Amino acid sequence: MQTARPEQEAGGNGAGEPFVRLVGICKSFSGVSVLRDIDVEFLPGEIHGLVGENGAGKSTVGKIVGGYYSRSAGDLFAFGEPVDSWDPPAALRRGIAMMHQELQLVPALSVAENVFLGIENSVGGLLRDDENERLADIAAFAGFDLDPDALAGTLSIADQQKVEIMRALARDARVIVMDEPTSSLTHDEAERLHAVMRKLRARGHTIIYVSHFLDHVLDVCDRVTVMRDGAVIRTAEASNETKATLVAAMIGRSAAEVAYPDLPPEPDRSGTPLLSVRNLSTETGLLDVSLDLFPGEIVGLVGLIGSGRTEIARAIFGADAATSGQVRIEGMDYQLRSPRESVARGIAMVPEDRRRQGLVLTQPVRPNMTLPHLDTFSTLGLVRGKGEKAHAKRLIEYLGVHPADVDGQVINYSGGNQQKVVLGKWIMSDPKIVILDEPSRGVDIGARRRIHEFIGETARRGAGVLVISSEIEEITGLAHRAYMVSDGRIIDEFRPSETSVDDVMWRLFHEQGNEGTARKAS
Repeated sequence: MQTARPEQEAGGNGAGEPFVRLVGICKSFSGVSVLRDIDVEFLPGEIHGLVGENGAGKSTVGKIVGGYYSRSAGDLFAFGEPVDSWDPPAALRRGIAMMHQELQLVPALSVAENVFLGIENSVGGLLRDDENERLADIAAFAGFDLDPDALAGTLSIADQQKVEIMRALARDARVIVMDEPTSSLTHDEAERLHAVMRKLRARGHTIIYVSHFLDHVLDVCDRVTVMRDGAVIRTAEASNETKATLVAAMIGRSAAEVAYPDLPPEPDRSGTPLLSVRNLSTETGLLDVSLDLFPGEIVGLVGLIGSGRTEIARAIFGADAATSGQVRIEGMDYQLRSPRESVARGIAMVPEDRRRQGLVLTQPVRPNMTLPHLDTFSTLGLVRGKGEKAHAKRLIEYLGVHPADVDGQVINYSGGNQQKVVLGKWIMSDPKIVILDEPSRGVDIGARRRIHEFIGETARRGAGVLVISSEIEEITGLAHRAYMVSDGRIIDEFRPSETSVDDVMWRLFHEQGNEGTARKAS
């Protein structure tokens, strides 16, 4: 790490001229207004939280500061000077870097190459092969332990997010915009990141912290700005806020109204399961996995990082091949599994990584929702656009996608609204079995509530829902039953209504200790 510049040290703890100031900032996409008259200041040496529902505009503010979006109106000041031409390179030259919620790594490059991409050391036009040494200093500062030679595309999402964090640190920016940096991190890893942020603040850096984790915001931020519907509701000292006051400001109603929705009625388990898995093993590490899912039932999978939760979902869906075991759908053998065949049999799977595996970012909302179902809207190979548009519009209204534009560019939508589009894609076919891998990752309170309602509605119509979540509280709030997963095995089954979160965590860590592993909690 480089040492702080003199002006950084002089700033300290929110004193002096704002590093960044937004005055009357407006932003529209395709005529749809997403920011309205934004006035906010980011002071030297402060951690400044931006909170709001998905679609409130907080990430858009961050991207305008970082140069990724141009403003439609208003004035932007960086370090006391007005900004005219503004893009990411210009922002970086002025000392502003951005960490994106949706990862921006090059999969075929190593960890070290990604961290220093564009800022490589060179002598006489030749690159110096010193990335690993430079990375060691940054990794030590951040407390991350990653193989510098590992290809980014082979890393877990949590580890890829660590690479993004180190990219921002490598650029030694005076202002760092962090957009949902803890969405894939464990509790311990999030605490480690917060320690890094405090170190940067002590050196005079400013952190703009966009997050839907309100506990994290209250823990680490000096000030917090609340946004709703593209406008600033208020900016206040974080010490004067509580989770309840932030929620009320974000959504215009109390925190009590955003608790988990009521569970659907207890399902009838006397008949044939919708899904029955027996002794399933795979080359990805599953060993003798057995589970059942009944009509109208919500079943959770919980475990530590690397436990095999996602691998179970992928093996059922046919994305990973099995080496042994049996899968039955409504009592019928399902041996030659593949994603295409699973869709035909009424199985839908929403993957963890919505941008890489769930969406076509170059396409609008409508084809993203209808692409797997074009046969439904086609005659002699020609798509009936009117019918396709009508179906997409109904799903947009049902899920509360915002902006409610069938031809809106999905790449410009917030994380929560992108997730709703992915959900819409799969419920269009009215599936019998819905597998959701981290359905609320990177999603704010309002969108999270709508997704949870959708899960309950799906079970009430008689489908079975298998939910994977890193948040044990989410499973205990949503599921009728749940399975604990460790080291590729199902180690126990429990009823959330009769089991505490502490008991689940104790069992998972106890099992982890027996295996002699060193995984961290999800």
